[in-house]
Amino acid sequence: MLRFFSKSRSLGVIVAWVAGLAVTTAPAAEGTVFQATRPMHLIAPSSPGGILDLTCRILGKTLSEQIGQPVVVDNAPGAGGIIGVQNMLRAPADGYTLVMGSLGPNAANYALHDKLPYKPGDLAPITQVLSMPNVLVVNPKLPVHTVAELIAYAKSKPQGLSMAVSTSGSSGHLSGALIKQRTGIAAVDVIYRGAAPALNDLVGGQVDFMVDNLITSLPLVQAGKLRPIAVTTKTRAPELPDVPTMAESGYPDFDVSVWIGLFVSSKTPPDVVQALNVSVNKALADPALRKRLAEQGGTVIGGSTEQFDAFVRAETARWGQIIKDGNIKAGD
Repeated sequence: MLRFFSKSRSLGVIVAWVAGLAVTTAPAAEGTVFQATRPMHLIAPSSPGGILDLTCRILGKTLSEQIGQPVVVDNAPGAGGIIGVQNMLRAPADGYTLVMGSLGPNAANYALHDKLPYKPGDLAPITQVLSMPNVLVVNPKLPVHTVAELIAYAKSKPQGLSMAVSTSGSSGHLSGALIKQRTGIAAVDVIYRGAAPALNDLVGGQVDFMVDNLITSLPLVQAGKLRPIAVTTKTRAPELPDVPTMAESGYPDFDVSVWIGLFVSSKTPPDVVQALNVSVNKALADPALRKRLAEQGGTVIGGSTEQFDAFVRAETARWGQIIKDGNIKAGD
């Protein structure tokens, strides 16, 4: 889930409600599983190596065992997730093609773009798959170890700093935009077509810092190739117990997490949507899958289509307001 507490009372009520919705893993829905007779396709609207790609591959392996058919991961990077959603919508609405959605293409894009080739009603939610923290990381050669030192360092550079962005409109992009707003850091966005190329440039020193999903940054942090200086969630990440939160770094109302989940075309028959929900929840209940995602910083969510639909609607409204209030643009 992606959360940022606003001073608006009404917005705060939404945030609190959404937070309560996602903190508990919902039980798997009861009913008939998806009866697959040919391979299923999971579209990851990102390049290989990002959170969407990695989660698709982890889930796809277990889901394949559940439905008795191969689950093929198709990467469709670009345009802030728009290409991946379009590819899913072009496929037959029979349940065999799903897209791994997230904050950008399924909530923020409606406010970031004046025109989109799809609308919320074109998509049917299956279930939320997981949530996890974002982490603010820097190149180890940068002489900063805290948020305060990053601010001071940025102020010492007349030309400002550079911030890698894995995808326009992604959780990392919006988290970074909020950090820049709250701290006053001057930094130009360098937008990539996925986390892997962005992280490669960050490790190589071509850019200064990045706000990234924990799942993709953690191995580089553990290898000493990146330095974490803050996590964006309200509490510290168990995988990085010594890294403070943004709240502990002087921004007490900062609380941001990542969410991703599966969607199909809204033209898909309701009984097929429900069968997919049952099958995906069954896969998400697998202990080996849950352990693997937990090791990479993810918390499995699951639950009904109705729960995920309500969650996405709330996220769309909340981030639409944040984007409007902060005048955040798709290329910022």
